[in-house]
Amino acid sequence: MADSVEQSRAALQQRPPGHPDHSGFLDNLASCLQDRFKQQGDLSDLDEAIQLHRTALELRPPGHIDRFVSLNNLAISLRDRFLQQGVLSELDEAIGLNRAALALRPPNHPDRSLSLNNLAISLQTRFQRQGILSSLDEAIELHRDALALRPLDHPDRFFSLNNLAISLQDRFKQQGVLSDLSEAIGLHRVALTLCPPGHVHRFITLNNLAITLRDRSQQQGVVSDLDEAIELHRAAVVLRPSGHSDRCMSLNNLAISLQDRFQRQGNLSDLGEAIEFHRAALADFPLGHAHRSSSHNNLGFSLQVRFQQQGNLSDLDEAIENHEAALVLRPPGHPHRSSSLHNLSICLRVRFHQRGILSDLDKAIESHRAALALFPPGHSNRPLSIQNLASSLRIRFEQQGIQSDLDEAIELHRVAVTLFPPDHFHRPSCLNGLARSLRDRFQQLGVLPDLDEAIELHRAALALCTLGHCDRYSSLSGLAVSLRNRFEQRGIQSDLDEAIEFHRAALELCPSGHSDRPSCLNNLAMSLRDRFKQRSVLSDLNEAIELHRASLELYPPDHSHRSLSLDNLVISLQIRFQQQGLSSDSDEIFEVYLHLSRISHPASRGDLRAAKSWAAYAEELKHDSVMIAYQTALKFLDQHVAILSSSSRHFDAVRGATSSLAMDAFSCSVRRGALKTAVELVEQGRAVFWTQLARFRTPLDDLMASGGTEKALAEEFKQLSFRLRNTLDASPEDQSPQIRQLTLQWDDVISRLRELPDFSRFLLPPLFPDLQKAAEDGPVIIVNASRYSCDALIILSNQDPVHIPLDIARAEVSELASEFQSLTAPVGSSDQQVESNKMVGVLRKLWDGVVGPIVQALRVGKFTPRGSRIWWCPTAEFTLLPLHAAGPYTPNSHSFSHFYISSYTPTLAALIRARRQVPRDASDEHFVAIGQGNPQGGSALRSVAAELAAVAQRVTPVLSFASLADIDATIQGASDALSQNQWLHLACHGMPNRKQPFESSFAMRDGPLKIREIIRSHLQSPEFAFLSACHTTVGDESSPDEAIHLAAAMQFSGFRSVIGSMWSVDDSVAGQVVSAFYDNFVDDSGGLDCKHAAGALHKAVKKLRKKIPFEQQIVFVHIGV
Repeated sequence: MADSVEQSRAALQQRPPGHPDHSGFLDNLASCLQDRFKQQGDLSDLDEAIQLHRTALELRPPGHIDRFVSLNNLAISLRDRFLQQGVLSELDEAIGLNRAALALRPPNHPDRSLSLNNLAISLQTRFQRQGILSSLDEAIELHRDALALRPLDHPDRFFSLNNLAISLQDRFKQQGVLSDLSEAIGLHRVALTLCPPGHVHRFITLNNLAITLRDRSQQQGVVSDLDEAIELHRAAVVLRPSGHSDRCMSLNNLAISLQDRFQRQGNLSDLGEAIEFHRAALADFPLGHAHRSSSHNNLGFSLQVRFQQQGNLSDLDEAIENHEAALVLRPPGHPHRSSSLHNLSICLRVRFHQRGILSDLDKAIESHRAALALFPPGHSNRPLSIQNLASSLRIRFEQQGIQSDLDEAIELHRVAVTLFPPDHFHRPSCLNGLARSLRDRFQQLGVLPDLDEAIELHRAALALCTLGHCDRYSSLSGLAVSLRNRFEQRGIQSDLDEAIEFHRAALELCPSGHSDRPSCLNNLAMSLRDRFKQRSVLSDLNEAIELHRASLELYPPDHSHRSLSLDNLVISLQIRFQQQGLSSDSDEIFEVYLHLSRISHPASRGDLRAAKSWAAYAEELKHDSVMIAYQTALKFLDQHVAILSSSSRHFDAVRGATSSLAMDAFSCSVRRGALKTAVELVEQGRAVFWTQLARFRTPLDDLMASGGTEKALAEEFKQLSFRLRNTLDASPEDQSPQIRQLTLQWDDVISRLRELPDFSRFLLPPLFPDLQKAAEDGPVIIVNASRYSCDALIILSNQDPVHIPLDIARAEVSELASEFQSLTAPVGSSDQQVESNKMVGVLRKLWDGVVGPIVQALRVGKFTPRGSRIWWCPTAEFTLLPLHAAGPYTPNSHSFSHFYISSYTPTLAALIRARRQVPRDASDEHFVAIGQGNPQGGSALRSVAAELAAVAQRVTPVLSFASLADIDATIQGASDALSQNQWLHLACHGMPNRKQPFESSFAMRDGPLKIREIIRSHLQSPEFAFLSACHTTVGDESSPDEAIHLAAAMQFSGFRSVIGSMWSVDDSVAGQVVSAFYDNFVDDSGGLDCKHAAGALHKAVKKLRKKIPFEQQIVFVHIGV
């Protein structure tokens, strides 16, 4: 090719300007350059060819005998450059030149059919890029005219038949008129008769007829059409034996048809055969062959399809390997290197969604950046490459919440918008991409100008998308969603009306069978429901209900978004029931809700939301399904949490999922007399983060450490959990096949885990007989606050629970908790006095409404002798109140501590786990006292040194003792001490963070030792921790039941027994409490037993009752055994 170009240049130099043959040799050189461009893809060749054709045309004015040739050649070159760069003005110019050439070929001219054909192809190209149907219609008429000029014996009749058939096929895809498709098939059949066996064009005709038949099969579902298409492709393959340059394309088309039949009939052999044909195509290309990289690319894509169908990660891994192999064969400078980088990045991004390996996502973004680097400013593919990088960055933002990724995505989209000229085909999708990113940022930060700009961008995109344009649907849908979002913010009625109008237009572009039709129906329905709420026009609500029904019907049972559609239908039916009171609406609501109880896949967030709505509505209407609703919701909660990792970053998902669900389920069970069920349900739905942590740590960590098949099983469970979570929370497209496959795998690995010793109830909620073991050393009292009732249950080791109804409402409990917190807020230094009488007033109310009736039941039932231990297990706002300190506080009366010794436990399971831990041999145990009186950025604590000295004095004689203080009490020093010692005393500032509880910390010399670091520690059989710090039992303000606080972190990290504080600790008083505590903690035998901690605290407080302020007498609480 290079030789022909250089020969043409040399020949042209011998015919300088003015030479009579100069224009002819300009044409020759231009044609050679154009051929080389098609071979090598160097745009500079095409640019030079166009310039040479322009010069030749200038030398051939109107009337010149060769003007037609120049017009035709320049038009073809401009069309080729349009296909590369997308500049519509060049396609328009090409069409103008084709029309001028046609004008030079009047009817009856022998070359008129050629000119008709060329103009038709250019118009067809404009349709394909702009969606202008009139261009396609004109192209079809021109092809018909050309065919009429080519009778049965014309040598080019075959080409006219073929081109007309392809144009009709394009129009069918736009308008769905079956007569166009049928005519196309007929034309291809006629063309095939002109190409008998042995004809040079028979291969092309077999291929085109097969593709058309496959299209009709997709439209009408006629399996015989698809079968015939496959047979035609097989015949075409026979005409392209191994080594033929077209064999790869032929095998590829056959593979696509086989893939299509697999998707229709589910025959795995078709899918397997398709992949084998791709493998055969690859084998046909020896190492070093120019097309080998394309074959790797095709095989990689097919394997990715099979992965999407079956979820076999080995297919995805092999797809990535093939794309990487293609990339190796496309070194820097290769024209298709950027394509390989793009395909590789897409597969890596998919694998990230499956396995959660951040390096895959990062590598995907790096690949996009590398592809972008191959397109310098001015390159035709640069805008699209920028778009791809922006999309991947937005995905990383969605995964990790890194604001800089979203900001960069927005800036890249802005750059891409400036690079696409106003008439560029890809400009609408670019505008829509920027709009989506801005809408994401609005949802993240709530900045309304972002939403306003998103709306204007969607409008601009829509203006560029005429009827039939491929981006018209996404423009309409995006604009409608954004307008509805703005209506929700500002309440502007015109926004909502416009959103409805655009949703209707989008729905028209989603005919029956379209993958987006269910979500489209749902979006329109929600907007109509919003308008009903504004205007009370019943027809809007009725239409919304019908649309929701249609949407729900289109989602298969395993679709991850089915529950969202279900919930939306229920909401609309509820509104109509409230308006009209029709029992049929109420009946339908609960019939729809009952579908939730039959879901077979692990629950998504949407499933859980819907089940919670069911429970609330069943309570409201006192419906018989209420218990099934609660049990379903808590089962979903358990499943949803089970597929989360034990990382603290998932706490927000847990916090949003739990709310008051467990407490309301407890109340419902108690009201129905199902006391054992009440215990099971409340246990299932509280402290779920810690429950999940325990699942992953013990015993899964033990399995991981054991190696062999057990380790592989634990790793398989963790990977499948991650993949399920991402699939269930994926985009609205139908993920049902993958969900089904992953669910089968997940169920299988759980079944195998349950066959292992001590794993029989892995991921199953504990049953009452198991939970009852928490009361082996004394009663456990669950004190529950629900909007429906407040109750206490006494759990005993040898009989059924005892119910004590409490004469207090949850609102009153909440008021008491708020009042008590406000009273204890200023506590902590000797110059601040708490209004003790007000605090006592709260404790009296707590006694009268809650604790007093419990004491009465304990004494009447003789469940435990006076002076023995009981465990409080409070829920909701009760977790914020000192139940252990309640009392009448009148002359000659006694508070709770007079009767019993109090301990607390977040859940029954936590207490059972603590009891199961086997203590180490005393000779191998170590005690460390950590004190930090001068923390970074904190006020000084003057009594820390004296407190550590008091601990050392009492503990050193009985246990191996070490002290860590001042400059040694750093974050790392404290972490190391925690991992090496079984007994801990910690004296420092406690720093609660009630909005981000995992940021709660102990103040060390060089910064905060946070909960998230504590729970990552691997402690060695820890026994006891005394947390002489402020607020160590203060957790998340919106989810107190999750017990995310410093003391709970210690307990769930393995400490069997923990002493913490409910509010501020007075530094000058703490030392007295600590000394008195350790005096009682060291037992008569001269040893330490963590089970004696509660009693030692009880005795210490009793001894100091008249020596320290009242609020400091009750600030410390014991948690655990």
